[in-house]
Amino acid sequence: MLRRTRFVVLLVLILAGCGPRGAPLQPDSPALSARVDRALSRGARFLVSRQSADGAWRSDVYGQFKEGDALTPLVLTTLLSLPPDESLDDPCRRATSFLAAMVTPDGHIESRFGLTYPVYTSALAVVALSDPRNREFGRARDAWLAYLCERQLTEERGWQRADPEYGGWGFSPDVPRKPASDAALHPLTIPNLSATACAVEALRAAGRPADDPSLRKALVFVERCQNFASADRPQPRFDDGGFFFIRGDTDRNKAGVAGKDAAGRERYYSYGSTTADGLCCLLACGVRDGPRVSVARSWLERHFRADTHPGTFAEDHEHKRSAVYFYYCEAVARALRGTGVEEVTGADGKVRWAEALARELVELQGKEGGWINPNSAVREDDPIVATSLALRALATCRSRLRD
Repeated sequence: MLRRTRFVVLLVLILAGCGPRGAPLQPDSPALSARVDRALSRGARFLVSRQSADGAWRSDVYGQFKEGDALTPLVLTTLLSLPPDESLDDPCRRATSFLAAMVTPDGHIESRFGLTYPVYTSALAVVALSDPRNREFGRARDAWLAYLCERQLTEERGWQRADPEYGGWGFSPDVPRKPASDAALHPLTIPNLSATACAVEALRAAGRPADDPSLRKALVFVERCQNFASADRPQPRFDDGGFFFIRGDTDRNKAGVAGKDAAGRERYYSYGSTTADGLCCLLACGVRDGPRVSVARSWLERHFRADTHPGTFAEDHEHKRSAVYFYYCEAVARALRGTGVEEVTGADGKVRWAEALARELVELQGKEGGWINPNSAVREDDPIVATSLALRALATCRSRLRD
């Protein structure tokens, strides 16, 4: 668990009127806002100091991140999400030019070794190039958008609405095609909620309305990833309103298998990062109210934690809980902001989520201004990855704090 539990830290928080979880709510402290502002500035400088001369970001930890295509759009969207700062203008401009230069004159995406994470890279590139400050890169944005859309599992690639994969995005490096009926899908082709959530965010950033056909199809897949009770066959043991990551893959569902339901189907535990992704998808696809939104929001509120990744994890999956801590922080901050929720009420009482999450993230920032997760399972031990996610979460929290 990432939370620092030193007695001195707890005593300082109590004396400051913040107290442990469940203490009476106090107004947001101006001192916290100032600390968050300093943390954002330090984190941004940390990322800028690691930018390559050509405008890209490359990893010193993982070979998959050394070409620049994986990390550059992640860092760029992060810097663009921060409060205005003239010192970030040049780094952002160089990173934008790096992504735009990957578009060939005929509108294709060109990468020397192919994109390692084609959906994440293209979706984040679309978000960055859709920023109002990047209007001159409209042609490049549209090329990245087309690249992203052709990787959705829809009729154009052989899938039909009845197929469980329909409407989602996976990790396939190539344009996915539905195989013959007797052939199994490649594991990377199977869609998952994280890639789909990233794609949905990109479509909305590019100006697609909630009733856009691609978003309507994505919603079909998203709803199939929710542990949602059907009217005719309620399964209260499993249908808690949360979300899981992927169908038919026990290992990649971080929380593991919850059991088999009355119909004999394997069911998966809901957990924090996927439930936040699922709720963000529902909202982005125009589902602003109704039972699915209500139970997903309720799950996040009553399970909210700032110090750890929440949810029930199978015993043999418990070691994966902390693997996506910073991803969870970023996703849950967006989800709760999207619902307009200021306070959440769980078993420990009321808490202002933005304040609680901001305090935790500020405490975890390193001396050089970056963040790092000791759990290496999903690459958050790369400080560029962890710092980008932490900064995005912290920037969202800052927008909800009272000066």
